[in-house]
Amino acid sequence: MKIRINDLRCINQDINLDKYIEFRTLVKKSMPFPEWLGDFSKEELNDNIINNDGKIWVYYDDEIPVCSMMLIPSTEKSIKKFELSLDFKDVIDYGPMFVNPEYVGNGLQYQMLTEIDNYARTLGYKYAVGTIHPDNIYSINNLLKDNFELHGTKVFNRGLRNIYIKDLRG
Repeated sequence: MKIRINDLRCINQDINLDKYIEFRTLVKKSMPFPEWLGDFSKEELNDNIINNDGKIWVYYDDEIPVCSMMLIPSTEKSIKKFELSLDFKDVIDYGPMFVNPEYVGNGLQYQMLTEIDNYARTLGYKYAVGTIHPDNIYSINNLLKDNFELHGTKVFNRGLRNIYIKDLRG
């Protein structure tokens, strides 16, 4: 039986950042290329996400963390970094998305994309941006399926990343 995101318990307020980081670490340990997954420190999560109108979701099957996604408000600096000619107020950054290795194969990343798209639209964002390592075919295929388009490739602090953009208005 496939797991559906709507059947899971969602926590998206008062996130325990230590548990979030512990979950992210568990997922990274199972990945063949753990550097593909973003590594925000607890301070960065607080300062750049939580206290900056960003949002983290963690979905649970009983007490087991299953998957997580993140929404990061853009800044003028991030828009320049992504080399986009858009107003930063119109753009939302889809941060790291990851799935517990025990739940991989349920289409959860694509389900999270659908959820986060809907949420971003309710906030009035016109565009979504996401970055993915060029070899991370599974995540790239999910973004393409969700109507993201490749904007370019660039080296960031955590390595080479493709930059994808989606028009949320259509």
